[in-house]
Amino acid sequence: MSTAMNDPRPIADQTPPRHQTLPRPAMCRHCGLLQTIPALDDSSSASCPRCHTMLRRTHPDSLNRALAMTMAALSLFGVACLMPLMSVSTAGISLSADLFTGPERLQQRGIWELALIVLFTTVAAPFLKLLGMAYVLIGLKMSRPPRHLRRVFGWIERLRAWSMVEVYLLGVFVAYVKLVDIVHIDIGLALYALGLLILTTVAADAVLDRQAVWEEMERRGLSDESRGTSATVMLFEGRHPASCETCGKVGFLGVGSRPSCSRCGSRLHHRKPNHMARCWALVIAAIVLYVPANVYPVLTVVHLGSGAPSTILGGVEELLDAGMYPLAALVFFASILVPVLKLGGLIILMISTQFAWAGRLLDRTRLYRIVSVIGRWSMIDIFMESILVALVQFGAIATIEPGFGAISFCGVVILTIFAAEAFDPRSMWDAAASSRTTS
Repeated sequence: MSTAMNDPRPIADQTPPRHQTLPRPAMCRHCGLLQTIPALDDSSSASCPRCHTMLRRTHPDSLNRALAMTMAALSLFGVACLMPLMSVSTAGISLSADLFTGPERLQQRGIWELALIVLFTTVAAPFLKLLGMAYVLIGLKMSRPPRHLRRVFGWIERLRAWSMVEVYLLGVFVAYVKLVDIVHIDIGLALYALGLLILTTVAADAVLDRQAVWEEMERRGLSDESRGTSATVMLFEGRHPASCETCGKVGFLGVGSRPSCSRCGSRLHHRKPNHMARCWALVIAAIVLYVPANVYPVLTVVHLGSGAPSTILGGVEELLDAGMYPLAALVFFASILVPVLKLGGLIILMISTQFAWAGRLLDRTRLYRIVSVIGRWSMIDIFMESILVALVQFGAIATIEPGFGAISFCGVVILTIFAAEAFDPRSMWDAAASSRTTS
């Protein structure tokens, strides 16, 4: 990928050929390298030459295709909310559950914190993300788009990490396997709708060029260009480059100034403010919660009068005793190994940054990418528990009750997600460059 502008004309004066983007300055979000993304044709991509992070991938007719997929996903989400997920029966007693039943039962048992998180990650966040995306893409087709579209799209970007429908579906599958020997199960229409919803949202994300959305907003006059200044001029003025955390546009900071992004209006920072202190605080809090999360039971299963509280590790042992080795491996990886690896990975990243280690920067950048992606999959256990609590309430025949350990474990997952978002991987490259300069 080229890292310099080949066209001597200012960017604003360049007119790209049809189906081609303009060359634009960009700062890699993982290593902080300031560079220029060259003009890209449809179905092209550009990567950072230093850390190989994907900077942009273009798609033909991106906005229209994404809108069609988003509308289809909204329809499927409506079906998933209105229809039952599963129905169970035993000894002439039948129960059914939908997306709202699990949070409702958790709230009835006094675990409102868990109920709120499950409801937000499985219903509220996915719905707001899809609705907001449809609103933005439809708004851009209007003759006079609403100016607040840029704010809405910025919030959509923040909701992406908290929309966990695919994790929830895997939790439902784990619950199904645990229930199949206890009760008779009928699959509801909502479960099929959720499967199709995941495929549709993946397709919508795959065809959407997010930079094309921001560029369309600029073209339609939704940005504050009066506050924007070209990269070339500001570099000659000696100001410091800063990449917007929301839309990725490069701005520049003068001494003592804290301007806003001219494209989306977000506050600009050279690096995430106080990221090391915030990340350490969140990691330490997660480590403290990890102890009760593994010591206290996450649920209690009583079947025909027998049963005992079960911890996370105890649940894995039960699956092994039942011969469900692949499922046991999945639960062990998601609920035990992933939190440990994520906490350990964040500690390695922070210590290496504070001591300005210059070695293995590419490997540490890859480690950060893994840490920032895998943490949400630990919610499998929480979602599985919400389904089990909703479906298995048969009195003396079979009952499942939530345990205190589930609250602690959910806290660990949430805190590690925040910790990964708080850490700024560009600081690793800054520290290494500073170490080489002083040595």
